[in-house]
Amino acid sequence: MPNFANPFSGNVPRKISKEELIQAVRLDIAGELEAIFVYDAHVQATDDPRAKKILGDIRDEEKAHVGELMELLRILDPKEGEFFEEGVEEVKELMEELAAEEGQIPEEKKDHLRKTVGSLLE
Repeated sequence: MPNFANPFSGNVPRKISKEELIQAVRLDIAGELEAIFVYDAHVQATDDPRAKKILGDIRDEEKAHVGELMELLRILDPKEGEFFEEGVEEVKELMEELAAEEGQIPEEKKDHLRKTVGSLLE
């Protein structure tokens, strides 16, 4: 939450290291996610259409900030970006498996979902 008592509380008396910057960006992402949660709660808590529209727009801007900060994190720490990509691929695979189980994937595309010892070595 905001700390307005001391306007200089966020200032650092020195330049931060790359590792500290990466940690700071992660904290910034958490702050943006918290802001999204709070603005969305306000949207859901009111019936005033003007407030809903304005707060919803602000909430959505925070979502864009998350995307910008995530991209910055990928730039600053490419290895962490690789982990993000692994997560994306895992979700894609799970979605394909789920679709296959529900009969939504044509038979000819199901072959790449079937894993064998040989295919795992490739």
